[in-house]
Amino acid sequence: MNTNASDCHSVEFRGREKLVAAVDAAVAQPDEHAVTAALRNSLCALIRDPDVHLPDCVFDPIEDHYARREIYRSPEHGYSVVAMTWGPGQGTPIHDHSGLWCVEGVWDGELEITQYELLEQDGDRFHFRAAGGMHAGPGSAGSLIPPHEYHTICNASADRVAVSLHIYKAPMECCSKFQPQSGEWFLRLDSTLATDEAA
Repeated sequence: MNTNASDCHSVEFRGREKLVAAVDAAVAQPDEHAVTAALRNSLCALIRDPDVHLPDCVFDPIEDHYARREIYRSPEHGYSVVAMTWGPGQGTPIHDHSGLWCVEGVWDGELEITQYELLEQDGDRFHFRAAGGMHAGPGSAGSLIPPHEYHTICNASADRVAVSLHIYKAPMECCSKFQPQSGEWFLRLDSTLATDEAA
């Protein structure tokens, strides 16, 4: 069942307090580069921490789309923690993060992440070029700080589920997605992002 992000609430899970304390400490840093660097380090440690176990539901894929389950939203700092579940072959088009910084870590399985460089823009037409990619396994984390935010994520496995954890500056309820046109040109489409039920 899809819900609007504003309908979501915090979900109880083992190690939740430890995760929240680590993220709270990181977002207290003085600027977004320091925040995201601290979050990358914290997320890598949390993924390997046996005391932290994400809710069981985030390991269950949804057949027709990758799942976005918000498991915590900070009432004090405003950040949002979203677990994403990627069934075999599921992925995103090129998209942005609506101007929000984000730190993403692979919790389980493996993901292919490709960054894109914006070369030029003509209205809603964008000229992108792939600017490098990475094969990310459990315990790896990266960050996106606008304007360097264009990327794709894909679970290239034919039979394994992947789970990633995403910490956003604020709830990401919309973004731009980019539809291939000709050559390296893409058409920008506004997209509202729903979340899936987390329990």
